[in-house]
Amino acid sequence: MSRSSKKGPYVNQKLLKKMARVPRGEKVVIRTWARESTITPEMVGFTFGVHTGREHLPVLIIENMVGHKLGEFAPTKKFVRHGGKIQKAIEQEKK
Repeated sequence: MSRSSKKGPYVNQKLLKKMARVPRGEKVVIRTWARESTITPEMVGFTFGVHTGREHLPVLIIENMVGHKLGEFAPTKKFVRHGGKIQKAIEQEKK
């Protein structure tokens, strides 16, 4: 279920304070655990290190990302492969 339109989008206040401390053109990764925070137009051009549960993945915010959540751009699961021994043999043949 989405958030009420009269409340507006959820943006973590601590994240906004961190953004205010960093100069606009500087290449600094702002680390955050707020995956549920909505991307606003003020965030465009900043790089956020979004926590995946294990590490912080750098996410450069561009205009197309406005309105989405930060967590959408930092997957929490890593796909290895299907198949076991048979798939491993197929992959070795391709090399």
